[in-house]
Amino acid sequence: MRERITAVLLRARYAAIGAAVGAAVGGLFSRNAASTGGAIGGLVGATVADTRGTVDALLEDVKTTDLSPRSNEDQDRN
Repeated sequence: MRERITAVLLRARYAAIGAAVGAAVGGLFSRNAASTGGAIGGLVGATVADTRGTVDALLEDVKTTDLSPRSNEDQDRN
């Protein structure tokens, strides 16, 4: 349960940061662009957080996988 809450909070944090950056960039042009930039930045931030979570889980799986070569006895049997 704690991992789920952590993942949700991470996604919210990235979305908020993305929205702030998008709104700041859009605000350089107009109010409407600030609104649109904030929305797009929020979506991008949430997507990055989801992708990062997936990549972190994948890297954990790879780290735990035994990648050592087979011993000579195993190769002789095949």
